Amino acid sequence: MSSGAKLGLIAGNGRFPLLVLDAARRQGYEVVVAAIKEETFPEIEAHGAHRVHWLSLGELSRLIETFHREGVTRAIMAGQVKHKQIFSSIRPDWRLAKLLLSLSTRNTDSLLGAVAKVLAEEGITLENSTGLLEPLLAKAGVLTRRAPSREEANNVQYGRMVARGLAQYDIGQTVVVAENACVAVEAMEGTDRTIERAGRIMDSLDDPLGDSPARGRSTLARDLTVVKVAKPKQDMRFDVPVIGVKTIEQMQKAGATCLAIDAGKCLLIDGEAVLRSADAAGIAITAE
Repeated sequence: MSSGAKLGLIAGNGRFPLLVLDAARRQGYEVVVAAIKEETFPEIEAHGAHRVHWLSLGELSRLIETFHREGVTRAIMAGQVKHKQIFSSIRPDWRLAKLLLSLSTRNTDSLLGAVAKVLAEEGITLENSTGLLEPLLAKAGVLTRRAPSREEANNVQYGRMVARGLAQYDIGQTVVVAENACVAVEAMEGTDRTIERAGRIMDSLDDPLGDSPARGRSTLARDLTVVKVAKPKQDMRFDVPVIGVKTIEQMQKAGATCLAIDAGKCLLIDGEAVLRSADAAGIAITAE
């Protein structure tokens, strides 16, 4: 992409789209934002876009018409659209309904890949979503002051094996492990909710009868390790793994002490703030 042109931004939730918008503007793009009503942060209005159009998640035809009217031929899709939203009470327009009916599997890759194909047929090319944010991609190695302990390293090794097995089926990209036992696996709820659920499961193991105070302790070590991986054939145009300060805060609440991610394929969306937050919480982060 070259500066001075228009760039479309299909914005989901989180800070990812805001960072893309800011980076694109710094490089001289006029950014036309298609903001998803059910997902996008309202503050996107204050980030200097050329124009912001608010669309419902189900309005694929309107998205295409908007970009055509604005003269957009290249676009970036940034920010999460919760998988469960796709199957909620939101009513799809005829084009999206037709697309959903055509899918043999209704996972993220299938859906977003089909949307990308429809956009391409309409003369709108989806670009790499991290192209403007390369410095925020995780570098290989230990990223925090503290390296994983031997026990955490064992959890990481086991967790990567499980997570990569799941990722190839596009079920989820995050697993939470304790002593080489898989405590929680991501499905439609997203990474942070998966970590939260893992914490609740460990609490229930400590108190199997639901009494308070707990009658005993689980035979599993309480410290959790979170492993988040890219898909085997990760399409960097969409659904890129993202870690933010909120993830670190959720790990701390759940009793997770180590995070493993994929180098070059996971965005640290809050940059150095993620590492500072992890260091303050005593959490180790490693990437390979």
